Amino acid sequence: MKDELAAHLEFFAELGVDGLRREPAWRTRRVPDAPRTRPAEVAATAAEPVRPVATIESPPGVGGQAALLAILKEEIGPACTRCKLHTLGRQQVVFGVGNPNADLMFVGEAPGADEDIQGEPFVGKAGQLLTKIIEAIGLSRADVYIANVIKCRPPGNRNPEPDEVAQCEPFLFRQVDTVKPKVIVALGKFAAQCLLRSETPISRLRGQEFPYRDAILIPTFHPAYLLRNPSAKREVWEDMKRVRALLDGQP
Repeated sequence: MKDELAAHLEFFAELGVDGLRREPAWRTRRVPDAPRTRPAEVAATAAEPVRPVATIESPPGVGGQAALLAILKEEIGPACTRCKLHTLGRQQVVFGVGNPNADLMFVGEAPGADEDIQGEPFVGKAGQLLTKIIEAIGLSRADVYIANVIKCRPPGNRNPEPDEVAQCEPFLFRQVDTVKPKVIVALGKFAAQCLLRSETPISRLRGQEFPYRDAILIPTFHPAYLLRNPSAKREVWEDMKRVRALLDGQP
């Protein structure tokens, strides 16, 4: 236990955290104020309407986000064949995990090898780092919702291709519309550019805020990038402090 605590404190120190807040108010979730004005360089792409997706309504006798997510997961199926990834070595569909009523949602690119085996997003080394980042703002994985743009692992962890995104992203939109998070964190270049319909580099997208499907979207570096570039942890910590502030209703 002491070794685990020491490891957590060391990680927080790398992020630049100078203390942890334990008061109950930090877990209070309030509706955030209006987002900041978007920078002009990406305003046009961010303002483009996302492809229409049918509204999900509760069937008779069924209510709540958990039930709707279960219906959506069943609709996708355990062995989806909508794109070519089912012929390229993927083991299973990796749907999403977490609190179906979460105020905070994380969106990554696609499952990796560990995720493909376990059927849950962000469970490998990058996922373990993401868990620590979530804990650094006073939450746990059980408090948030985690999903990917693509539900199946691309071969060799390559970037998803346009036809694969076209088949899969409507399910992500429906996850977002079902969970109704207040803040969405796009993890990495691919997720951020896909959601924002932008080709702006992640290094220029991060540090900014965008209105997105009734939420505020904050792009940041992918945990896998942080494993290769530990010096970027401080920038991610700045992004996560802003996420915490938005969850607390601060302007």
